[in-house]
Amino acid sequence: MFLNRRTPELPTPEQALRGRPVPEFTVPSRHTVLGNPLVGPYPEGLEVADFALGCFWGAERKFWQTEGVWTTLVGYQGGYTENPTYDEACSGLTGHTEAVRVVFDPAVVTYEELLKLFWESHNPTQGFRQGNDVGTQYRSAIYTHSPAQAAAADASREAYQKVLTASGHKEITTEILPAEGRPFWPAEAYHQQYLSDAKNPNGYCGIGGTGVSCPIGVAPAEG
Repeated sequence: MFLNRRTPELPTPEQALRGRPVPEFTVPSRHTVLGNPLVGPYPEGLEVADFALGCFWGAERKFWQTEGVWTTLVGYQGGYTENPTYDEACSGLTGHTEAVRVVFDPAVVTYEELLKLFWESHNPTQGFRQGNDVGTQYRSAIYTHSPAQAAAADASREAYQKVLTASGHKEITTEILPAEGRPFWPAEAYHQQYLSDAKNPNGYCGIGGTGVSCPIGVAPAEG
């Protein structure tokens, strides 16, 4: 990220790297910490949520430590390049975010509670950066899997903006977009559960919140 000092810009579909029809690597079968499969199909009754909140190493750990989360995996989402690699995503030429897929049991942890964790775990007002990490891949985003998730995400953003503004923070720059049409491409094996005790217990984590608490329970239950 230090080689290009220009202000980061998202590529157009025409500018983006083309990618490939099949990935260049395989994804581990099971979660290093939780022991459950990484890639679906997932058991009936579980739901999927996709979040981007900066470097996905520390972001993933936030979610796998949450009761009710069945599995997590990191990947690339929201851009144009098919089956990208990490180097390609970091080049800024894929349009993807560094994203975390969270598979959870809604009977144990609600989507609204995951939204609260999302908002409080990073600074959603920074645009194409998160702390010292600069680039379009570090932007904040929520990719929703149902109308109910979209309504909850929108309501939580509105509620959090009010408390952020009252605390002197800027406008939220978080994208809230449907996951449909924005495939989640799993990242390389070494990125999965990177900060687990079995891999890098003292590894780098670049995410950090604003210190402002996010209201929850603000979204309509129907949908």
